[in-house]
Amino acid sequence: MKKIGLVVSEFNSGITLKMLSAAEARAKKLGLHAVRTIRVAGAFDMPLAIKSLLERSDVEGVATIGAIIKGDTLHDEVIAHALANSIHDLQLRFNKPVTLGVSGPGMTEKQAMDRAEEYGERSVEALAKLLEALEK
Repeated sequence: MKKIGLVVSEFNSGITLKMLSAAEARAKKLGLHAVRTIRVAGAFDMPLAIKSLLERSDVEGVATIGAIIKGDTLHDEVIAHALANSIHDLQLRFNKPVTLGVSGPGMTEKQAMDRAEEYGERSVEALAKLLEALEK
């Protein structure tokens, strides 16, 4: 059984808790065991938590769960781009996969809620595929 970590944003928790539930259920079906789940305030806060999980010898990869909702400014785009770049850098630095299971930018709250389960499931599905590909 592959051991993974999860990082979950509590901002927009009505959405992210639904995403987390779907991710945990899919992980179990895929034979992934979440050895640690770290909850952070928002998506911008994820990189440090991801890093701490990647430093653990018992974590083979990390799935992220979050929802970045469109507001009146471009703040959602700034946060999403910063997060994607950080995740990219961390997975290359630690040579372990990290998936971007964060909806947005540009999504309304309704769109994010409608896709919550799908995004949660896809985050761990992508991680399972990456772990399998790297094993070969």
